[in-house]
Amino acid sequence: MIQTVGSPLQVQADLDPLMEEIGDAHLVLLGEATHGTSEYYLWRKRLSQRLIQEKGFSFIAVEGDWPDCYKVNRYIKGYENAGENAYHILHAFKRWPTWMWANWEVVALVEWLRQYNDQAPEPDQVGFYGLDVYSLWESLSEVTRYLTMYEPDALHTAYQAYQCFQPYDEDVQSYARATRLIPTSCESEVVDLLVAMQRKGLATLYDGDREAQFNAQQNAHVAVGAERYYRTMVRGDAESWNVRDHHMVDTLERLLNYYGDNTKAIIWAHNTHIGDARATPMAQAGIVNVGQLVRERLGKEGVVLVGSGSYEGHVIAGRYWDADMEEMPIVEAAGESWEGVLHETFGEDTLLIFSKDAQARELLEQVRGHRAIGVVYDPYSGRRGGFVPTALSRRYDAFLYLQETEALHPLHLQPETTQPPETYPWGV
Repeated sequence: MIQTVGSPLQVQADLDPLMEEIGDAHLVLLGEATHGTSEYYLWRKRLSQRLIQEKGFSFIAVEGDWPDCYKVNRYIKGYENAGENAYHILHAFKRWPTWMWANWEVVALVEWLRQYNDQAPEPDQVGFYGLDVYSLWESLSEVTRYLTMYEPDALHTAYQAYQCFQPYDEDVQSYARATRLIPTSCESEVVDLLVAMQRKGLATLYDGDREAQFNAQQNAHVAVGAERYYRTMVRGDAESWNVRDHHMVDTLERLLNYYGDNTKAIIWAHNTHIGDARATPMAQAGIVNVGQLVRERLGKEGVVLVGSGSYEGHVIAGRYWDADMEEMPIVEAAGESWEGVLHETFGEDTLLIFSKDAQARELLEQVRGHRAIGVVYDPYSGRRGGFVPTALSRRYDAFLYLQETEALHPLHLQPETTQPPETYPWGV
């Protein structure tokens, strides 16, 4: 019965049914079942290209740090002193897990965006931004650099924030533990910094960057969100997750407001952020996510959630947090999981559009395991990897099923090279 919602997925033109499903939606969220699979990046790039070219989408926002991703934004828009090429910009992404954005698949995306923008008038140029909340010290540094050059009278608020965090030597774990043991924090200092940034009439250009004021203020927002996130994460409950996903959606809304009415945006993140949390046990645990929040805040009819998953293959991940990256096998999905069912039903790469058939959609509302691999993964633990109980057609509007996938191609793997691997198939 569920065959009726599927169609082959081999070339970019096979995305036509999804483009039709997207219609006039203003937000398209593109998920991935792992942070280290080449095909997820490839298909998101293909769909993003079509959304930009055919439907006028304005920017891509990703599960990445604001300061690092803003360097990409500067490069693709040709701002002064923005860097020579995508390889060098992405190779500078140093925060673990580096492979998420410092990979050849993203190099291809970024160079395509640069070429697109080179041909576009300035108001129509596409942006690239990070939604995440981790970059506490990096964002404080960016704010301080900006104020030093353009608003030195406001520098004292930045210095106060720096002095508060200084005893922790840029160690977020140390700060988090300290706030749990001692009833003190740097919350007021970063909030004061944000208020000062919002109050000042900041300069509008920085190295020819017309977004400099927005960038500086957003870094202040990140500092506030990061302080709160690290202060809550030591509790080990849902609060820190919710702080993070609320921050992502708040950042998205600021971007939409900055770009103006009727702006259309593409979001790249893991399925656990993209798929509606209410279709999983996350809801019972008090956890919300980006997919749920954008449906609630911005209206379900203007939002399309696209998940993805695979039956087997290989992935880049670490055995534990901060471990060296490795290429690891992904074993075949269990037969009772959604990936197992789709393997038996289709047996090939398939695009599923759940609105095609009401009966099939109802069947796909059954709760089954759905693969989820993060940046930490151990394929040798005797398990098949994490599977989240999921009502598939309630969690997403569409789904990309891939039969077998290969690992991402990171820039940081040794031996160091400035040339793409021989298997580099993506072009620009």
